[in-house]
Amino acid sequence: MSDKLKVGILGGTGMVGQRFISLLENHPWFEVTTIAASPRSAGQRYEDAVGDRWKMTTPMPESVKNIIVKNVNEVESVASEVDFVFSAVDMTKDEIKAIEEAYAKTETPVVSNNSAHRWTPDVPMVVPEINPEHMNVIEYQKKRLGTTRGFVAVKPNCSIQSYAPVLTAWKEFEPYEVVATTYQAISGAGKTFKDWPEMVENIIPYIGGEEEKSEKEPLRIWGHIDEAKGEIVPATSPKITCQCIRVPVLNGHTAAVFVKFKKQPTKEQLIEALKNFSGVPQELKLPSAPKQFIQYMEEDNRPQVQLDVDYENGMGVSVGRIREDSIYDWKFVGLSHNTVRGAAGGAVLCAELLKAQGYITKK
Repeated sequence: MSDKLKVGILGGTGMVGQRFISLLENHPWFEVTTIAASPRSAGQRYEDAVGDRWKMTTPMPESVKNIIVKNVNEVESVASEVDFVFSAVDMTKDEIKAIEEAYAKTETPVVSNNSAHRWTPDVPMVVPEINPEHMNVIEYQKKRLGTTRGFVAVKPNCSIQSYAPVLTAWKEFEPYEVVATTYQAISGAGKTFKDWPEMVENIIPYIGGEEEKSEKEPLRIWGHIDEAKGEIVPATSPKITCQCIRVPVLNGHTAAVFVKFKKQPTKEQLIEALKNFSGVPQELKLPSAPKQFIQYMEEDNRPQVQLDVDYENGMGVSVGRIREDSIYDWKFVGLSHNTVRGAAGGAVLCAELLKAQGYITKK
C-alpha cells in the first residue's frame, strides 16, 4: 500500500487535466488513482477516452492508461476514492462553483485551476512564493461550508505569472503604476496548432476576460486577510492596465511591462532583488518548487520562448531587458510557462504547500 496521497483529476481528459497527469507521474507525495470527466467519457479506459487528443509532448503515463474514467458529476463516488482532487473541469462558471463546493462538502480538498472561485472572498488564490499566508482563510471557508477538512483553493490566471512575481520582488521600491502587454500562447486556450490552424502566422488582439483578470488578480494576491470578516481584501496599489494578445506560440506567455516607482531603484538593485527573491516553497524545498524562482538574463535578445520557457522545468520566471524608460521609470520583458507554472504546475505547488501546512492529509 502506497503512503502517497491518492489524487483525483476532475476534467482529466482536457489539456490542463493531461498536464496534471503528466506532471504527477512519479511525484514523491501524490499518486493519480482516479480520473473523472464528462459523462461521455465515463466508463472508458483513460487511454480510450482521450484517444488521439493527447496533447503533451511526453507519452501518456502507463500508470493511468487503464484507469476507468468516472463521471465527474457523481461527486460522492469520485470523492470516496481519493484524499483530494485537482479541478480542471470545462463547465460554466456557476457549474464549476457548484461542483467544486460539492466536492469540498464531501470533506475532499479541491485545488482548482479554474477561475470560478478566484473572487470568492474566503477562497485563497495563491502563488506559493508570494502569498502562502492566504491559505489561512481556509479556516473561515470551512466554517461557511460546514466541513472539517474539505475546502477549495485556487491558483491565479496564467497571464499574470510573467510579471506579478517580478513586481512582488520589487515591492520595497513601491511600484504604483504598471502598463503590461501579454503575448499569450495558444495552449492557454487549450489548443495546439493542429486544433487551431488559423493561428499559424496570425495574431488575435483579444482574449475574452483576460485583460480584467490580468489587471485585478495581482491585487488580490497582494491583499490581506480581514480577520473580522474572514475574507481576503485586495490591495489597492499598484494600478495595472493591460492588453492581452494571442500569438502563434504553443507554450509560454511573454509580458512587456512598464513600471513607475515611488522610490527610485537602480538597475543593479532591480536585478539583485530578482535574483534574491524566494519564498516558502524554496525554504521547504517543496518537490515542484524551482530552486531559483526568477532568473535575470543579460542578453538583449532574451528571454525567448524557444530557449527559456522550460526554465526550472517550466516552474521559473525568466526576465530580461530591464532598462530605463522615457515616460515610465523602468521597463522589462518577462516569460513564464503558461500550462506549467501558469496552470497545472502552479496548482501542484499549491497542493504541496497545503500538504506542508497540514491542510491536505490522508482521509
